[in-house]
Amino acid sequence: MKKDNTLLPTLIFATGNPGKAKEVGELLTGLMKVKSLKDIGFTEDIPEDHPTLEANAIQKAQHIYDRYGEDCFAEDTGMEVLALDGAPGVYSARYAGPQRSDQDNMDLVLKNLTDKNDRSAQFRTVVALILKGEIHTFTGIVTGKIAKIKTGEKGFGYDPLFIPDGYTISFAEMEAKEKNKISHRGRAIEKLIKFLKQQKATK
Repeated sequence: MKKDNTLLPTLIFATGNPGKAKEVGELLTGLMKVKSLKDIGFTEDIPEDHPTLEANAIQKAQHIYDRYGEDCFAEDTGMEVLALDGAPGVYSARYAGPQRSDQDNMDLVLKNLTDKNDRSAQFRTVVALILKGEIHTFTGIVTGKIAKIKTGEKGFGYDPLFIPDGYTISFAEMEAKEKNKISHRGRAIEKLIKFLKQQKATK
């Protein structure tokens, strides 16, 4: 029997990215009803001007919590390339400029790796949850390498470039269910889910 999500507690996901909202909403099915910023009518830009993923995730969650007073979470994700000294890192979404173009960002990474032999990279996600006014953070990492060409149409961001360890296809070639099992965001959300279940069990 399918669970009625309307009876579940609501958790606001502080993101304007519909791809992320859908991905995470699927992972939280049956536990929490996830609402995106679009769902609550929030259209402003949220500040994220800190030098670390952790601080940015907390800043975004705090911004929404201060505005609405409801339990919420935010995440910040960076792709960290070893040969580029950890770049794009915290600047992943705007690596090629303020236009925030996925294609431009990927093209710049490929250009900057032209003369590099080591293409090792990792995706790292930090989730910041504000539950009943308290802040909790969860980190997920997946290691892999940067492909020489973009492949696949699924996913978003740098997915067409990233081949996780143990695979020969990019994230953008994987089905969502397969990607969620091993992805950085999936691993961070898994920790979030475990925490939420623990909280529910102690009520």
